[in-house]
Formats: sequence, C-alpha cells, structure tokens
Amino acid sequence: MRTLLAVDEDLAARLYPDRLPADVWSGPDDPRLADARVLITGWGTPAIDGAFLERRAPELRLVVHTGGTIRDTVERGLIDRGRLVVSSAAAVNARPTAETAVALIVLAAKRAWLRSRIDDLDDAVAVPGLCDTTIGVIGASRVGRHVMRLLAAYDVRILLTDPFIGRAEAGEEFRAELVDLDVLCRDSDIVTVHAPDLPETRHLLDAAHLSLIRDGGVVVNTARGAIIDTEALTRECAAGRLDAALDVTDPEPLPAGHRLRGLRNVLLTPHLAGSAGRELRRLGAFAVAEIGRFAAGEPLHGAVTATDPGRIA
Repeated sequence: MRTLLAVDEDLAARLYPDRLPADVWSGPDDPRLADARVLITGWGTPAIDGAFLERRAPELRLVVHTGGTIRDTVERGLIDRGRLVVSSAAAVNARPTAETAVALIVLAAKRAWLRSRIDDLDDAVAVPGLCDTTIGVIGASRVGRHVMRLLAAYDVRILLTDPFIGRAEAGEEFRAELVDLDVLCRDSDIVTVHAPDLPETRHLLDAAHLSLIRDGGVVVNTARGAIIDTEALTRECAAGRLDAALDVTDPEPLPAGHRLRGLRNVLLTPHLAGSAGRELRRLGAFAVAEIGRFAAGEPLHGAVTATDPGRIA
C-alpha cells in the first residue's frame, strides 16, 4: 500500500524526526502518485479535488491530515460520495491549543501583561486572581471541550454556549452551565473563543456582545480572528474597558501601526497555540496509527464524515 508524505521535507522531518514512515513527495506532479493509496497531508498541501484524483492519484483511498482545517485540503464532495476516506488529527492538535488558551486565561486573571515590570510588586493594577472567576467558553469544539476539562482543575465557574450540545452533557461531562451568548457575555469575567470559522460565526462577538462583557473583562481568542469584530474589540480595549489576549486576529497579521499593537492591555501572540516543535510528533504518530487501523479494517479515530466539513474549523 504505497503511502506518500504530501508535505515539504522540512515539515516531514518535524513530524518524523527519527525515521520517515514513507517517501516524501516531490509535489502534485510526483509520478509516484499514480499508484499511491494513502497520503499523509499537512500544512501547505495543495487542495485535493476530483480533477487531482482523476489525473494524478486514481488509486488514492485514504487521506490522513496532520495540519489545520481539512476544508482547505480535501474537496467536500469526495467525502460526500465516499470516494475518499479522510481522517484528521484535529483532536490531537486541539490539545496544545487548549493548553495555550488555559495558560492565557490564568495569566489574564493575574493581569500578567499589565504587570510586566518585575521590580514593581506594588503595581496599582487590580488583580482579581483566578479563584471564583467566571469563564465563558464560546464553542464546545474539540478545543473548547479540552479547555473545559482542563478548567475543571481550577476553582472557576464555567459558562458555555454552543448549539450542538445539550444541557445535561454540558453539566455532567464538563461542569458547565449552558447559556445563550448574551448571558455568557454579561456574566463572564473572561470570555474564551473556540468556535469554528464559518459564515454564520463571522463577527459572532460583535460590538453589541462585546459591550455586554463587564468592565475589566478579558477576551481570549485562540480560534480564528474573524469570529471577533476586530474594530469593535479595538475600541473597547483602547478605552481600557476590556483587555484581550489574541493568538489570532482579523486580518492576520495585523498591519503595522494597528492600534491593537500598541495597547498595553492587549497581548498578541503569532498564531502559536497549535502544535509546534516536539508537539508535531504527536500528529505524525497519529497518522501512522490511523493508517494501521485503516489497513486492519478498524474504525478510524479521526474519521471525517460527510456532515463534518460544514461545521468544523
């Protein structure tokens, strides 16, 4: 069963620093695609559509994606028609993203980026601390669910908004109270975003919802920048009413001179929450294990169904 790593050599070496499990392709014109049955894809892999299969990879049966969204890599119709079996390592990649989000939440409760002078322990900035903080989680996605599991170790109240989860599951599995977005914004000290980037979620946190967040509230975003109205958030942060920790922005990166770049109460990180460094090895290991399950006729752990692309990041 010919398998090709459909990524560049640099990413292949980071996914598999010890030994490559397959040959690295030379690109979408690689002649070895003609009899390849499995592709391991990742960041930078060109889109796989019907024309690609017909002309380049007629024998392809399985794609295991180690990168971000699968929507940009595999044409949805190929999944709908059962032409390809597709698996995504999204659940594996969710772990470091969730860990980063929780780290930002903890630092936000300490107002860490407002108290950055190590010689000034008596900084006048009010520090609420994490205990008894109300955390609003927007989206019970893979990342959002892992965030809530991690937050269970802290003395915090969790509010959740998500249209695809029931009240009982939210409470029993995640110790979260299911509420609508208005209530979440109004009652949360820290709002953390974990919804997918879809047309219906664009500017989900708009000016009206941001205005509901209490004075001194913090917005954390490790999902996608377009879910928040950037200009509305900029106004709130510039006024000093809200703080923010943003791993993603809209646009990304922010242009030079953007007001958010110069605000002391805003922490900007360069889209680093997902897998990086040694964490990439977990994505590589997942792909190999998934191929083994496929060869053995076992259920795939990251199987992407026909309905998934319309609601995942």
